[in-house]
Order: sequence, then structure tokens, then C-alpha cells
Amino acid sequence: MVILKKTSLLSIIFITVSFMALFVFFSFAESRGQDQADAKQIIRKMDLLMRGDSSFSVFKMTITDPNWQRTLTMKAWEKRKERKTFIRILSPPKEAGTVTLKIMFEMWNYIPRVERIMKIPPSMMMQPWMGSDFTNDDLIKASSMVNDYVHEVVEEEMMAGFNAYKVELHPKPDAPVIWGKIMIWVRKKDSLPLRQEFFSERGKLVRVLTFSDIKELGGKDIPAYWEMVPANKQGRMTSLELIDIQFDLPMDDSIFTLKNLKGGK
Repeated sequence: MVILKKTSLLSIIFITVSFMALFVFFSFAESRGQDQADAKQIIRKMDLLMRGDSSFSVFKMTITDPNWQRTLTMKAWEKRKERKTFIRILSPPKEAGTVTLKIMFEMWNYIPRVERIMKIPPSMMMQPWMGSDFTNDDLIKASSMVNDYVHEVVEEEMMAGFNAYKVELHPKPDAPVIWGKIMIWVRKKDSLPLRQEFFSERGKLVRVLTFSDIKELGGKDIPAYWEMVPANKQGRMTSLELIDIQFDLPMDDSIFTLKNLKGGK
């Protein structure tokens, strides 16, 4: 009789411990799932803040190399949901009239000096765009940070003088992306981007993108100065300076056509 009581007591203890372990496990899993959902919302908010449903911008891109430097001025039109982008270079005269058109995952360049439209093949996606430290792939995959990655807030810390979330992005198994990991720091109060680090599939840091000079543009507080620095090229960098930007404008679809590459907007 005593043995039975002891056995019953041990069974009760085992069952209780098992239920407690399951409760902790599912609570952790639910919490982790919630963290990932919140992290994705942070990145989604960052994407909307910087781009809107549509945008028109004027900006300067300066490419700095240890032995030379050049600056290009451009206009850009974008429809975010339709994944369409149209960029026309205004200066210097040598590159003026050069155009890039992106529709979904396809991309074309128009080179005025040879009057030729060239479609960019998949094999050239990692080539520098206009000789900069941004790639053709950066334009093609502009919104993939929201849809093609699993997101997690790993910690909160100070970045560039602001309280920030540090969000870690890992690619989904079948996502058509090239990065093994992306680390993003966003300002806590409004999800404004502060810093992004891009890593190879082997975990090696490839490049760093920083955002600064926060000011009101297009009715929003956004960083007006972006700086892309490759990790393995000393003295090399590309900066983007926003001169003007307007969000959520009505845009004619005729802007984003092959016909418009040779003239028009």
C-alpha cells in the first residue's frame, strides 16, 4: 500500500513537471513568434517610412575611390507596391540621359551615347550600378527585406545617439536573396533606419550602410544622407544625398515603360 502511494506521488510529480515544461516551452515559442511578428512590423514600418506607396525624388550620388571621385545628379520615380522604379541621370553631361527602368524582377538600362537599350541579365545583378557601391540587385530586391527574411529583435542599444532596436534578418529557405544575414538598427520611436550591415552566406561582413542628417523631407523626418562602405575596399565609398522627395503622388504608368527610356520624363 505504501509502495502504491509512493508510485502515485511520483506519477503526479512527473505529470506536473511535464505540464510545467510544456507550458514554458509553448510560452517561449509564443513569445518568440510574437517577437518575430513585432520585428517584421518594425522593418515594414521602416520600409514605408522611407518609400511610401509612391515617391518622386531628386538626389546626388557621389562615388569616392582612393584615386578619383565623381558625382551624379538624378531624378527617380517609384511605385512601391507594383515594384516599379524609373531613374534618369541629369548630370554630369557625359552620363546625362542615362536611364534605369526596373519592373518587378526585370531591369533595363538606356545608354544615350550609343542610343541602345540593354536588358540586364541575372548574371549581372551583382555588378555595380553606375560604378557605385550599390548593385543592380539592390534596385531589383528593394522591398525584399520585408518579405524574404525572418526577423528578430535581438537587443535594444544606443546607435548614433538614439535608442534603437537591433533587428536580425535571416533569409527564408527558398528566398531569392544573396545575403546570409542582415543586421539593421532602427530608431525606437519611429523605425527610422540608422545602420545596416550585410553579411555573406559564410557570415563575413561585406558592406555597411549608414544613415544620417535627419531632416523633414516630403512631410516626414527621414535621413537625407546615406553612406555605403564596402568592408574590403579601403578608401572606397558611395554616398547618396536627398535633395528633395515627395511621397504618395499619383503617377502615370507610362513613366515605367521601355518607350519612355529614350525621352519623356
